[in-house]
Amino acid sequence: MNPELGGIAILQPVVALVGWTLVMWGWMYAARIPAMRRAGIDVANLTGGTGADLRQRIEPKSQWPADNYNHLLEQPVLFYAIALTLAMIHQGGGVNAGIAWAYVGLRIAHSLVQVTVNRVIIRFALFTLATLALAALTLHAAIALFR
Repeated sequence: MNPELGGIAILQPVVALVGWTLVMWGWMYAARIPAMRRAGIDVANLTGGTGADLRQRIEPKSQWPADNYNHLLEQPVLFYAIALTLAMIHQGGGVNAGIAWAYVGLRIAHSLVQVTVNRVIIRFALFTLATLALAALTLHAAIALFR
């Protein structure tokens, strides 16, 4: 971490998680398009439909990256909000930056488990640890803002 960033160091893990989300977007299409072809779906002429419709027609493992991409657009939204809050109030350095990096690492680990072996108990443990990191960041922001 660059010490000159000080209170905005927390923006580094924010950028890293956005980058990881884009990696998962690519992984989603790299898995889904071949699965759609194997299922006989004419991708070039497909009209309408939803992810739920697709889930009925392709093998489950090909859907796992899409499920994870969706997950990266759920709880991490709260992470982005609290990280930006901490940066704006100059509390985004030090321990908070470290916790933010832990959150990102746990979310990446969650992604890798979900798109490979998809063991729910492992995913649950990683999700719980990430949520605790998010709660710690929220508590730190609340203390700084409401003291």
